[in-house]
Amino acid sequence: MLERRGIPRVLSIAGSDPSGGAGIQADLKSIAALGGYGMAAITALTAQNTRGVRAVHVPPASFLAQQLDAISEDITIDAVKIGMLGDAEVIKVVRDWLEKVRPAVVVLDPVMVATSGDRLLEESAEGALRELLHLADLITPNLVELALLLGEPQAPGWPEALQQGLRLSAATGATILVKGGHLDGGDCPDALVNSSGLLSKEVVELAGERVRTRNSHGTGCSLSSAMAAAQARLGDWEAALRQVKPWLAGALQASGQLEVGGGNGPIHHFHHTQPAPAEGEFAELLRQAAAPELEAIYRLEFIRDLGTGALSEGQFAYYLAQDAIYLNGYSRVLARASALAPTEAAQLFWARSAQQCLEVESELHRTWLSSRPAGAGLGPVTKSYVDHLLAASVSGSYGALVAAVLPCFWLYAEVGRTLHAEFVAAGAPAAHPYADWLRTYADEGFAQATREAIALADDAGRRASGDERAAMIAAFSQSCRFEVEFFDAPRLHS
Repeated sequence: MLERRGIPRVLSIAGSDPSGGAGIQADLKSIAALGGYGMAAITALTAQNTRGVRAVHVPPASFLAQQLDAISEDITIDAVKIGMLGDAEVIKVVRDWLEKVRPAVVVLDPVMVATSGDRLLEESAEGALRELLHLADLITPNLVELALLLGEPQAPGWPEALQQGLRLSAATGATILVKGGHLDGGDCPDALVNSSGLLSKEVVELAGERVRTRNSHGTGCSLSSAMAAAQARLGDWEAALRQVKPWLAGALQASGQLEVGGGNGPIHHFHHTQPAPAEGEFAELLRQAAAPELEAIYRLEFIRDLGTGALSEGQFAYYLAQDAIYLNGYSRVLARASALAPTEAAQLFWARSAQQCLEVESELHRTWLSSRPAGAGLGPVTKSYVDHLLAASVSGSYGALVAAVLPCFWLYAEVGRTLHAEFVAAGAPAAHPYADWLRTYADEGFAQATREAIALADDAGRRASGDERAAMIAAFSQSCRFEVEFFDAPRLHS
C-alpha cells in the first residue's frame, strides 16, 4: 500500500457530471485545490449541463463494490466524501464498505435535490440514506435536504435551520454543516453544529456575505469535498471550515471568468492559482465590472441636469457638501494607500492624491458653499461609502484598498469628460452654473492622474494572489455601486 507523505488521499464516491461543474468532476477539482490527492468511485452517470439534469443511469451496484475494493485494497484512504448515491442498492454497497474499511474521515453530502430542483435520489431510497448517516463524521445538507432528512418542513429562517441541525446531530451523532446558501437576503452564514460536545461549542457559526452570481452549479459538491480534504490535513472541523469558506466565496466571485454554459454555471475552483494577468488585463476586468454602474450613472436625473445646467442649486449644494465630507475621509484612505504601496513611485502618487483632495479639489467646494447656506450633515450614502473605504484601508491588502479608491478617479473622469464634451458641443455657454465643476473633472491633469491610478491598480492585480484579485474586484464593484448612490442622493434628499 502507498505510504502517507503529507498529501491527504481523498476518495469521492459520487455521480458523474459530464459538464464538469458538479459531482466527481467538481470533487476532484476541490480536493486538488485544497491540497489533496483525489480519487473517485462512480455511483451514477448523468446526462446534464448547466441548465439541468436530463437523465440518470445507475450502473450495477456490484460494479461500484468492485471500484471501492480495488481502491481500498491498494491505497490508504485518508478521507471519504460521499455524494450522489441514486438508489437503495447503491447505498447498501457504500454502507457495507464503510463498515469494513472504517475511513478516518467521512463527509456525507446527502445529494437529494439539485440546485436546479431536479430530484437526484429515488424517494424509495430516503430510508436507506438515513441509515447511512450514523457512519458519517460530517453531514452537509442544504436547507431542503436538512428538512427532508428530518421529515420536517423547510426551516423558514437561520435560527430554525440551526435547531434542525442540532436535532439531526442528536439523531445521528455526526457534526452537521448547516449552510445558509438557500436563505433570502444578503447574508450567507454557515455553521458547524454538534450536540455531543465534539466541537468547542454546540454551534460554531461563520458569518458571510452572499456572492451575487448565477454560477452556483456544484457548490454543494465542492464544499463537501473541500471539507474532506481540509479536515484530513488539519484534523479540526472548525479550522477546515475557516479555510474552505473563503476559498468557496472566492470561487463564486471569480466564476464569471469561466464563461461556461447558458444556465447556472460552475464555480472557479482554481481561482487562487491562476497565473498573473498580462499588463492591462486586470484593468480591463475592472472596466467590465464598472460598465453597468457607469451606464446607471448616465441615466440619473442628477447627472443629466448637471450636464445641461438645469440642476437645482439646492441639489448641487447638497452634493458638494457631501463631497466635501467624503473627500476628507477619502484623503485619509489615500494616505493609507501611500503607506502600503510597494514602490516609491506608488507611494508618491497616492500621497500627492491625498494632498490634492484637501488643497485643490476641496477649494471648489469651499468657494461654492461659502456664499450659500450650509448643506446637510453627513448623509447615509456618504457614511456608507466612507465606511467601505475605511474598511478596505484596514484590511491589510494594498490591492483591495487601491481597487476600492479607484472608482472615484475612474468614474469621475469618465463622467466629467462626457459632460464636458456635451458642454463644449453646446457652445460652452457662459451662463452654465456648473461650468467650473465640469472643467475640473475634464481637466487633463485629472485625466492623467486617473490613468496613473488605473495603472497602479492593474499592477497591484498582477502582483496579487487569486484570492486577493477576487477581493479587489469585489471592493471595486462595491465602490462603483456607491458612486451611483452618491450621485443619486441629492435627488432623494431634496
